[in-house]
Amino acid sequence: MRLAVAALVLLAAPLACQPPDDEAPPVRLPSGKLQRDEILKADHERALREADRIVKLASELKAELERNGPHVYSLSAEKKAAEIERLAKRIRASIRRH
Repeated sequence: MRLAVAALVLLAAPLACQPPDDEAPPVRLPSGKLQRDEILKADHERALREADRIVKLASELKAELERNGPHVYSLSAEKKAAEIERLAKRIRASIRRH
């Protein structure tokens, strides 16, 4: 009896080490499109809008820095630089997710 239990435990051990089968069927929206594809499309469109915003802020920041001279940094220039950094980090995080 002990031998049978030991054999059963030894045979079942490799099954316990295998990862669960998490392959769920892809979720479809009522329109028939894949949910994953629609999420990717929305993320891509948001990243494009944020990239456009970065370009606009960068040109405004450059103009402000040129206008102020080498010894003057305004609070608005610092805020624009921080906003550029925040948007760039969001785009980078979105790219890493996919």
